[in-house]
Amino acid sequence: MKENFKYQGIFPAFYACYNKEGGVSPEGVRALTRYLLEKGVKGLYVGGSSGECIYQSVAERKLTLENVMAEAGGRLTIIAHVACNNTADSRELAAHAGSLGVDAIAAIPPIYFKLPPKAIAQYWNDISAAAPDTDFIIYNIPQLAGVALTVPLLREMLKNPRVIGVKNSSMPVQDIQMWKDEGAVVFNGPDEQLLSGLAAGAAGGIGGTYAAMPELYLEIMRCFQTGELEKGRQVQNECCRIIYRMCSAQGNMYAVIKEVIRLQGGPDAGGVRAPLLELAAEDRPIAEEAARMIGEAVRQYC
Repeated sequence: MKENFKYQGIFPAFYACYNKEGGVSPEGVRALTRYLLEKGVKGLYVGGSSGECIYQSVAERKLTLENVMAEAGGRLTIIAHVACNNTADSRELAAHAGSLGVDAIAAIPPIYFKLPPKAIAQYWNDISAAAPDTDFIIYNIPQLAGVALTVPLLREMLKNPRVIGVKNSSMPVQDIQMWKDEGAVVFNGPDEQLLSGLAAGAAGGIGGTYAAMPELYLEIMRCFQTGELEKGRQVQNECCRIIYRMCSAQGNMYAVIKEVIRLQGGPDAGGVRAPLLELAAEDRPIAEEAARMIGEAVRQYC
């Protein structure tokens, strides 16, 4: 088992931060990094789905990671998602992340074309080879990538000594147990089941709504570690209710979440990038209600 303390805990998936012109905002990136650092999270997952990676250029993704690293200053565990839909750009991002000293890089499988396991393994190993001194984490999100991690593919990847774990965003909690049984460090992906994922053996969680309510997810983690499972279940259920409310808006969920953070007095991360839908006028009451729900839950449980 390749357990490592630096991968145990709560890792908010970092949001894309834009200026008024729609470009990446270094100041916004640094402000959001400071905000989450002060909340007491274990680390950050940079450049993934929440970072709108498939809508950003290689240069923009580098700029974001550079500013996260400059602000974090070694005080957070940083996992950089580096996958693009071609090997060359992915390797460029991997080498860049490795040069910055991130703790790990991560990658989804190639999307669109349905590739055989041999091609997926080659893609991941090629990316890993570009950052030879950096841990590698497989990102399993079959509902969006269109291909699911399997035990034989994981076994093949674990022959690479840099491969240490799986960010598991598939819905079956059983998958976490399977990957852990193979010797991988596993991160729970679906925010709605963090407590269940921890019970199944996840070392921690990486989540797209964590930054909106880090206090609540930190409390779930604490409850699990101390055996306060009934309280943990209550906090988890409240997080789910908040997620359902945020997802009820017409605009993109990350547009809603960024508004929620602003309403909480957090940094302004801007909007979202097209073709993602911006916050609609009728979404503002939903964001306001979600912010209220988070505040009440934090007061009640934390």
